[in-house]
Amino acid sequence: MKIRNQKLLRDSASYLLIALFLYLFLFADLHKDTWDIPASLLNVNTIFLSIILEAIPFIILGVFVSALIQVFVSEETVRKMIPKNPLLALLPASLMGIIFPVCECAIVPVVRRLIKKGMPLHTGIVFLAAGPVLNPVVFASTYYAFQSNPQIAYGRMAMAFVCALLIGLTIYLLFKNTDQLKHSAGDVSGSGHVHEGVSRWKSTFYHAGDEFFDMGKYLIFGAAIASLFQTFLDRSFLQAIGSSDFQSPAIMMAFAYVLSLCSEADAFVAASFGGMFSAGAILSFLVYGPMIDLKNTIMLLAYFRAKFVFVLILVITAVVYGVTLLYQALIL
Repeated sequence: MKIRNQKLLRDSASYLLIALFLYLFLFADLHKDTWDIPASLLNVNTIFLSIILEAIPFIILGVFVSALIQVFVSEETVRKMIPKNPLLALLPASLMGIIFPVCECAIVPVVRRLIKKGMPLHTGIVFLAAGPVLNPVVFASTYYAFQSNPQIAYGRMAMAFVCALLIGLTIYLLFKNTDQLKHSAGDVSGSGHVHEGVSRWKSTFYHAGDEFFDMGKYLIFGAAIASLFQTFLDRSFLQAIGSSDFQSPAIMMAFAYVLSLCSEADAFVAASFGGMFSAGAILSFLVYGPMIDLKNTIMLLAYFRAKFVFVLILVITAVVYGVTLLYQALIL
């Protein structure tokens, strides 16, 4: 009951926040003389809603595809696609996201189920790292968000592919195929919700609706933080750190971790930083966030051993930062 009340409170706060922004967007001009609303707050509102409205179509598409996978595709089918050779398994695992585009909001329990069914640990981690980025929905949203610079979309795919392979190889060298799951935890369904006694198609729509509202809260939070950053942070400070090839990727990776955005919508937040950060920093944001962020860390700690999770975070951070620096030196 306590957990349900906390969830209800968080959901209500999210809905009230977006309702307030929508009201200000539609009716602020009617009250600006009476309320004396500062121009800076109106700017926050405009940026926030622009991010939300651009991202929603891609989130709807993403959650529906994810729900179809949850209902119609078995983990056993996916496991049969992976070669038994641990090194050869890295490549198909990194490309599974193209066929099974699961957002990072849902991929942790999916990977856990796959590992419990026999998928090697390092192969599951490759899918966890690559799946939320290397899929058609994320590519389309990134291409749309960066229409003036489509190289960002192609660079994101290339960097995510290389990083996922390196992360999987490192995890294999460190842990082989040892068991890192917490078996005391209860079995977890793909979306965190169970819909019994209904048809598969009805269940698909139920899962899609559940996931939409679950990830929508993170999008609202991320868009609000991004709009506040855009409006109130000193532009000269951002330009100073954003122009550094060494500092700016680290800063944007930290932003990605804290904001915990859905990979189907994070490109629109990243695009709003385009004038302040280098292309390499933007790419580090777009690659790092879907692989590991605050909400994923909490989920990983619930399903995997703590030592493994912290090592995984360090590996992902080091690999993404190193590949970003290499990409900047060779490509940009």
